[in-house]
Amino acid sequence: MTVLLLLGGFAVLVVGGELLVRGAGALARSFGMSRLVVGLTVVSFATSAPELAVTVDASLSGSPGLAVGNVVGSNITNVLLVLGAAGLILPVAVHRPVIRQDVPVMVGMSVLLLLLSLGGSVSRLDGLVLLALLVGYVAWRVVATRGSNHDTDDDTPARPGSPWLNALLVAVGVALLVVGARWLVVGATDVATALGLSELVIGLTVVAVGTSLPELATSVIAALRGNVEMAVGNVVGSNIFNIGAVMGIAAGLSPGGVPVEPGAVRFDLPVMIAVALALLPVAFTGFCVARWEAALFVAYYVAYVVYLLLDSAGHDALPQFSSVMLLFVIPITVLTLVVLTSYEVGLRRGRRTAGGDEARRAGSSG
Repeated sequence: MTVLLLLGGFAVLVVGGELLVRGAGALARSFGMSRLVVGLTVVSFATSAPELAVTVDASLSGSPGLAVGNVVGSNITNVLLVLGAAGLILPVAVHRPVIRQDVPVMVGMSVLLLLLSLGGSVSRLDGLVLLALLVGYVAWRVVATRGSNHDTDDDTPARPGSPWLNALLVAVGVALLVVGARWLVVGATDVATALGLSELVIGLTVVAVGTSLPELATSVIAALRGNVEMAVGNVVGSNIFNIGAVMGIAAGLSPGGVPVEPGAVRFDLPVMIAVALALLPVAFTGFCVARWEAALFVAYYVAYVVYLLLDSAGHDALPQFSSVMLLFVIPITVLTLVVLTSYEVGLRRGRRTAGGDEARRAGSSG
């Protein structure tokens, strides 16, 4: 039965992701909105539906570790695994507005969640604050980009079709994503519980991956179809929605708020912030997540999961694994990104200087 749930959930997710990408992309054209904005808003909220359902249910049923682990783990999974998988298929272009506006919002919301959690819980008032910030962000983003076509131009003919039919595709896609994610979460949680994993670790890994599978399916299918703007917008927007809507609503509905374990405050929440920050230099190097950078994201996700499993089991290999990561792998990665970013900045300054010199020569010769 568990195997059938896992296989069936995966198949339903693929179909749901395909329908959602088709419907949302066509709706973007129908209403004059860019694919990027649709990915940041409509698709992000839709693919965050499993996180919302699981987190609220876990919070109200007295499983705060699962609730917090789901949100934090999903955000880590979205950047490292989802964007990494999409980038391995096709180098993902990152538009300047995303780096200058949306990624800073994602980082800011991540930092705010950590600050709110320092007291040991996210209270009802904290949840309302997160939800209000999300509503303000969505309104600002839609208004700021309304009628902007600079990121919608492509070689695909504009044939949006019937808005009602596209809306139906989105609705059916969302429903299939929720059902598929639920089947996968139930099956995978049964396996993880049988292996003796803690509630927080299950939330950070199994449930987080399960509820992030809609984002994974949507982003991978978007990349396969060449809609790279939607792939990036889906990841960044989903992370913002996870904190603002999922955690905000869960805390607002829970009488005592959502308790946060000290281990999550010390380790997992800072990792979530670090992952959000890592997207800035990677995307800045040519405003594109190259295949090798995507592979690095996936490798770091595997390392993160391995660390959680070793820590949960109290394995003797944990100190050696941590030492290798802290003393060698992470510093080398940071140094590489700094060098590449500095090189890219130098190239752009050189191009601007050369362009200015040519303009002055042209003016003097005229």
